[in-house]
Amino acid sequence: MSSELRVLDNPMWSCLSTRHAHLARGGDLARRYHPDISPLAGLAGAEPANIQALTALLDVDDDFALVGPYVPASVPDEWAILYASSITQMLRTSRTPLPEGDVEVARLGAADVDEMLGLVELTRPGPFRRRTIELGNYIGIREQGCMVAMAGERTWIGNFREVSAVCTHPKAQGRGHAKALIGRVVNRMLRAGETPYLHVESRNQRAIDLYLGLGFARRAEFPLLNAKRIR
Repeated sequence: MSSELRVLDNPMWSCLSTRHAHLARGGDLARRYHPDISPLAGLAGAEPANIQALTALLDVDDDFALVGPYVPASVPDEWAILYASSITQMLRTSRTPLPEGDVEVARLGAADVDEMLGLVELTRPGPFRRRTIELGNYIGIREQGCMVAMAGERTWIGNFREVSAVCTHPKAQGRGHAKALIGRVVNRMLRAGETPYLHVESRNQRAIDLYLGLGFARRAEFPLLNAKRIR
């Protein structure tokens, strides 16, 4: 698998130039999702031409997020940095299914997007837009009619599929909802012959410990840059 893993070395570019090319804008140097789907973007390299190509894909006031090896150390005058951090990539190579718990889980669709956006706004698991749900399967848990937890899939590279948007309402934490949802997301991937991976902010040790306990292992660390075009 070592050679196959190389596609994960530049994950956003690999996805936007293959499996999700139909959802992307751009060309050989830089690509981004439609802004209603995700702010994520990818660069094919670290040259000025790559940065210029990405800038050309942005309207003024567009925000975007770069994760990967080619995040620039300094940004052009047209960009303003909103947030910078580091992201840990984790991979689960075990084919052993995970426990799914006994909680009732529902498949989420377009009618659930407003609730999903509200939960994301409260818990901040990462970027999520109105059309993010088009990237994969999403599932959630409701209590007394209100969505309290969700998880789903984001990028897709070859047979590697990303677990994403794992979040739980603060009032519902400690009940095993995240484990139950991750278990179902991962097991669906395993049944499809896919290998789960994910990205988590490197300083979020609580989440990293959760994923380690579920059989994920640290694979790489990348810079994260959230910025916007200002002119």
